Amino acid sequence: MSTSDEVRALALSLPGTTEKEAWSMPTFRVAGKMFLTLPENETSMAVRCPKLERDELVLAEPGKFWIADHEAAFAWVRVRLAALDDADELRAIVVDSWRQAAPPKLLGAHPELAAPADGPQ
Repeated sequence: MSTSDEVRALALSLPGTTEKEAWSMPTFRVAGKMFLTLPENETSMAVRCPKLERDELVLAEPGKFWIADHEAAFAWVRVRLAALDDADELRAIVVDSWRQAAPPKLLGAHPELAAPADGPQ
């Protein structure tokens, strides 16, 4: 089971990431663009996710992923931290969201964080 402390440490370990309180919750940004929030008393996280992939995730694993009503029009998905399989799954989700917000120059400077050859995780 992943915790909000693990999410925070992982997010802040990514290049250029800052934490900022917004909407009464912790948010994480890279180059000013938000890529992760810790809503619901920090028992879940919201991350960037292309809508098609988001919908597929929610259909495949509704106990793990869901779409908050106010985020339905946006490319974000919620993730229940207690439902994550392990630290590797947590890292894959957080890094993928970071990549979607990071500017190209920062992505180029950190090839170790590049998307896998077979596409996003």
